[in-house]
Amino acid sequence: MRQLVSFWGLIIFVLLTAVGCSNPLNTEKIEVHETKNPDAEEVLTLDPEADIFQLDGVIYKTKIDWVEELNLTKGEQVGEIKIRNDSDTDFEDEMSNKLPVGSNIFSTIEKEGPILLVELEGKLLKYYALVEG
Repeated sequence: MRQLVSFWGLIIFVLLTAVGCSNPLNTEKIEVHETKNPDAEEVLTLDPEADIFQLDGVIYKTKIDWVEELNLTKGEQVGEIKIRNDSDTDFEDEMSNKLPVGSNIFSTIEKEGPILLVELEGKLLKYYALVEG
């Protein structure tokens, strides 16, 4: 009889410990946020006058103060503006909202970060890649 009481006492103790240490009312959900590069719609919503183009799925923007201060040299041609889209925010590669069709896109020799150059009317315009992370 004593063994039976000890056995049931041990079972009750284990059950109470398990129930007491669990948190069945925890309804907190874990949210996962995925970061991605901004798209044309996001950039133009924040700055409707932004001068942008898209290449390899990345949006490039000009007139960024610290980028304008860099002395950069034109490297190899990496693309060309093939479509001008000044009425919509749905962009694809080699599309711009301000640059004319046929504008050539170049890398930089200095490799000062994700910066590309566009030659327009004898001037080099500096475009910075808008990337997350």
